[in-house]
Amino acid sequence: MESIAVGRRRAREKKFNPKPFAARLDELMGQRNISMRQTGVESGLDHETIRRIKSGDRPDMTYCILLADYFDINPNELLQLADWPTLKAFDIQRASAESLPSEAVDVALDIAKIPDPGTRKEVAKAVRTLLKKYFSK
Repeated sequence: MESIAVGRRRAREKKFNPKPFAARLDELMGQRNISMRQTGVESGLDHETIRRIKSGDRPDMTYCILLADYFDINPNELLQLADWPTLKAFDIQRASAESLPSEAVDVALDIAKIPDPGTRKEVAKAVRTLLKKYFSK
């Protein structure tokens, strides 16, 4: 795994597609029914930063972590959507390897790699449907 510094340099050289990040931010704000101003204030950012992110600016790594903390999601999800390198400290496999079977961690990591939030949600829903059918036998 490359260092964060190398990953950041490499990410800056890539063209950033803001749509997946903005869509996920809209989804998270919609789930809580909150405004850009409220999101900014409660996450430790200002509403102008939220507006710039939604308008297509790449959020800084720190902003991704603050937003993830506020929305209670894994920061690596937002880092990945912003085309930043993910951080080992937030790696699902490292955090829960003792409590989850490796197969479950692998499935969660595969689902987390899906960039489109809508598709990711549908795949997760399909996996849950399959599990319900399996356990209802």
